[in-house]
Amino acid sequence: MHLLPVSTPYPTKNPLQPKRYKAHLMGTQYVYDFPELFRQAIQNSWTQSVKKHGAVGGQQPKSGECVTYTELVLDDKDTLQEVNREPGTNTCGMVGWIFHAKTPEYPKGRKFIVVANDITYMIGSFGPKEDNYFYKCTELARKLGIPRIYLSANSGARLGVANELMPHFKVAWNDASKQDNGFKYLYLDDEAQKRFSKDVITEVISEDGEKRHKIVTIIGAEDGLGVECLRGSGLIAGATSKAYNDIFTITLVTCRSVGIGAYLVRLGQRAVQIEGQPIILTGAPALNNVLGREIYTSNLQLGGTQIMYRNGVSHMTGTDDFDGVSKIVEWMSFIPEKRGSPIPVSPSTDVWDRDVVYTPPQKQPYDVRWMIGGRPTEEGDFEPGLFDKDSFVETLGGWARTVVVGRARLGGIPMGVIAVETRSVENITPADPANPDSIEQVTNEAGGVWYPNSAFKTAQAINDFNNGEQLPLMILANWRGFSGGQRDMYNEVLKYGSYIVDALVKFEQPIFVYIPPFGELRGGSWVVVDPTINPEAMEMYADVDARGGVLEPEGIIGIKYRKDKQLETMARLDPVYASLKKQMATDLPKEQADELKKKMTIREKQLLPVYSQIAIQFADLHDRSGRMKAKGVIRDQLEWVNSRRFFYWRLRRRLNEEYLLRRMSSTVLTSTSGSDIKAPEARKRNLQFLESWSGVVNFNTADREVSEWYEANRKSITDRIESVKADNLATELSSVLRTNKNAAMRGVRDVIRTMPPEERDQILKYLRD
Repeated sequence: MHLLPVSTPYPTKNPLQPKRYKAHLMGTQYVYDFPELFRQAIQNSWTQSVKKHGAVGGQQPKSGECVTYTELVLDDKDTLQEVNREPGTNTCGMVGWIFHAKTPEYPKGRKFIVVANDITYMIGSFGPKEDNYFYKCTELARKLGIPRIYLSANSGARLGVANELMPHFKVAWNDASKQDNGFKYLYLDDEAQKRFSKDVITEVISEDGEKRHKIVTIIGAEDGLGVECLRGSGLIAGATSKAYNDIFTITLVTCRSVGIGAYLVRLGQRAVQIEGQPIILTGAPALNNVLGREIYTSNLQLGGTQIMYRNGVSHMTGTDDFDGVSKIVEWMSFIPEKRGSPIPVSPSTDVWDRDVVYTPPQKQPYDVRWMIGGRPTEEGDFEPGLFDKDSFVETLGGWARTVVVGRARLGGIPMGVIAVETRSVENITPADPANPDSIEQVTNEAGGVWYPNSAFKTAQAINDFNNGEQLPLMILANWRGFSGGQRDMYNEVLKYGSYIVDALVKFEQPIFVYIPPFGELRGGSWVVVDPTINPEAMEMYADVDARGGVLEPEGIIGIKYRKDKQLETMARLDPVYASLKKQMATDLPKEQADELKKKMTIREKQLLPVYSQIAIQFADLHDRSGRMKAKGVIRDQLEWVNSRRFFYWRLRRRLNEEYLLRRMSSTVLTSTSGSDIKAPEARKRNLQFLESWSGVVNFNTADREVSEWYEANRKSITDRIESVKADNLATELSSVLRTNKNAAMRGVRDVIRTMPPEERDQILKYLRD
């Protein structure tokens, strides 16, 4: 009523007001208010983009027109239809929409599906109708290849009892006059049995001269009282797991997520958890009942952000629902509009053609985020890092903090980033309230070492970048190895380290492994990121000041350049020590020999520290990038200051190239046992085609020229690819015909029969000619 005339009547109560109030009491928004949050978040993203890049202002839609959406409703045939209907008219506890959003990355529009629990409908529980609706929405998103966002606010699987039977069942007492003696069974009389015959399973007995229908099983008239809800939960759990591997899935935990709701959060992997909203399997009161005493005071003790953000279940946290929606919108700005599409390249104020100014110090701890995004100096200047300024968005920041993961842009091109914390961090394991003897445990984790949690985090991030996001990956590799102590071996560091290899093997986009300046990659940590794991996708580079080897120089000299060999070197290079040693080789009286030995010992003590450093330097010279290049284990050695220029064009070239190679290999008709072996051969052959078409000198290294040629000749390349695909298809068809003539001829006959007469005559004429 603010600023309205005094005579203005009060509005009548909005029919949604009670539901909205009920949702607010639970700490979330009413489900039908979320589309407006998405509208405002996307509007804000336009405002920020125009502020940074004024040129995009011409593509900005009018205020409020950046988003259109229609609700998804199941029709009588159990098929999703797009409809426009009044908010609050839903007849099940789940609601979904398909959005068409005009974003700065896709000003013409992109689509995504949002499916959400209605916490005001049977406290957001999952019954068969809700499970089926969730499944249909998820499968629709998979079919369209578009992102699926889940807004989680639920109470787990629905449970209930057959309320219709409560007023009608009877009890067979052991002694009707003394009910505290217990009972034998429940039964129905004839009238009730006829009325509820479909809802119960009974057996007829006779007792005390009375015919009774003993209740053996209660089925219930309503659907959704027990196991059918669990079956539906299994259905949507499987659908979510498949969707994660297929499309971009993300969850906003906007209210409590219980049971299957918690599993859906994890199965969708990417999660933004709102502060004060728990992710739990069992509520605190139920656990207290099981334990027999008051242990837990709230659900937040079990699954608040202090638990789920620190164990990696939640990738990010939000202060409120709008903050969470905004983070999801920002996350989607990095990913393609649909499965298989090119990644979105944004305009960037940070030009590709510049030096990387911030350089990490040698043998000193530093914040690796400065290498990624730069840092402000004490003088008020800014030292830019490898990626675009202010483009890095970190995820999983509360878990396994010795590894830093997130997404950033390189000249406007989005990438996944994995980097290594060089500083020691504290890992705090909270005490278990259910165990009075447990205490909080604080362990220190050294920088540059993979622990079980950080190895798992690395594998998780690689899978996230690959599945649904389809982002290229930059690994700033600076690991000395895996932690192999007893506790870490017990905590399965081997298992989680192998997960990294599993994730890299399945990665389909370009991966750049770069050992940064003064960084090192040694032992098992080299093994799990070596390009031979996935040679089609991975490339390894090392800075000119980087190191790589089995062990550090100090460890090598303890095995291969011990004191005896250092003394041999001393005898070869130090004239004084050489002379003393030569004299010792002759027959001398005992007194003179003892005197010489004493002098040699003094000389050894004087020079051994120097020769130890010489040995370390000698071993260190084996670890340089020059040797890596000479041995062919890296593709090239780079200078940090120019690395941005190199990776920009290398990335741009690889993205264009991979898109073309996928199109060239998309004609395969058959999948044989040798297809994995033939794939590298086909890739090599297709690359040779591209090289011959381009005519670019030094095709393998001229990234800028090749990339510009790809982009300038897109249409002619496409035409040539279609010609190659036609030739490949003809070769495959002839191979099929030769392999199984009878089946092939039968197939050809069936095809010819279904053709229009003019096409059939044309083919027969072609065959005769």
